[in-house]
Amino acid sequence: MDSNLNRVLNPNRHQLSGQLSKYTNVVKGWQFRWFTVDAAAGTLSYYLCESGADENVPHIIGNSPRGQVHLASAVVCPSDEDSRTFSLSCASGDILKLRATDARARQEWVDGLRAIVECHTLAMGSASLPPRESLAASDALGAARQQLQHTELCNASLARSVENAQAPLSPTDPDLLYLKAVSAASTHCLLQCLGLLQEISQRHQEVQDNRSESAF
Repeated sequence: MDSNLNRVLNPNRHQLSGQLSKYTNVVKGWQFRWFTVDAAAGTLSYYLCESGADENVPHIIGNSPRGQVHLASAVVCPSDEDSRTFSLSCASGDILKLRATDARARQEWVDGLRAIVECHTLAMGSASLPPRESLAASDALGAARQQLQHTELCNASLARSVENAQAPLSPTDPDLLYLKAVSAASTHCLLQCLGLLQEISQRHQEVQDNRSESAF
């Protein structure tokens, strides 16, 4: 677990920071931001900045970060749309769409962020929970499974309704097909998320069991 974090914190390696373009919204589009990573704390902060000739020299506006996200359990994905864009999906639900200057810079950010994510995710998973919190987490997973079973039934019902649509509606109506596809994709995504949570829960239980066995 420490090897990846030590690699990022290696003093011979440049700090993981620099200027990236951040997608803000449809109106404002891409905006320059200065990003810094605290590898030990597992956080990514970004600041308002002005574009400079040297993108390795900060041109920060103000002293306070514009935003900050925690990297534990985050997902870092290079984009297929070009060789510079990537996304960061955080456990909090925040999603950052970022763009580096070139493909090499993107790879450096992706590799560095993934190393920090891995370390802090494993550290979080190995932390012991008090019995009450552990039981609450187990109950929450059970409730999530039940809710997802209901969601799957609703998705199947929606698909059948679209397929059996009658005039004036049509089974090939683009809006209905889009609704069907979004419902199916969302359900599949939720099932994958539940699977990841169950895997983390199982690993946590295994760690606790191993600690209990070593205590005797």
